[in-house]
Amino acid sequence: MATTPRGALSLTATLLTASVALYMALVAFGNITDFGTNQEFVRHVLAMDTTFKDDDLMWRAITNEGVQDAAYVAIIVWETAAALVLLHGTWLWARNDPPRARRFSTYGLLMVMLLFGAGFLAIGGEWFAMWQSEDWNGLDAALRVFVLSGVVLLVNHLPGTSAGRADPV
Repeated sequence: MATTPRGALSLTATLLTASVALYMALVAFGNITDFGTNQEFVRHVLAMDTTFKDDDLMWRAITNEGVQDAAYVAIIVWETAAALVLLHGTWLWARNDPPRARRFSTYGLLMVMLLFGAGFLAIGGEWFAMWQSEDWNGLDAALRVFVLSGVVLLVNHLPGTSAGRADPV
């Protein structure tokens, strides 16, 4: 049986959404089961203790461990929620419900992009000057996840992934 272009695009959307869902589920699972590893990462970024010690920037540092840990728990909750939304979107793609699949996938992918774009690239990277740290710099990893999620979001919105619409090819 030959796969139609629309079927191929829907399959692509399904598998790519599932890939980001799996990634986010593993990230959340890792942060829950190995809480201390990334807890230290978040603490160092927020404390700005490995940056250039510029007085014009250091006032931004958050050194209260309770606030640091609350931020880390909020990140884990957001990661878990994004994984669940993306898993639901994947399930809807697999059930051949493109409008709902696209909606839930979009929500989940935007959650990932907000976390890694606004959270890690903008706030962590710029506000807390994570780019200055040789030891606690997650900008490259954040950019990879942000770009991957953006590509998957675009695939989810290609015209050929809609039921009843002609494939542009």
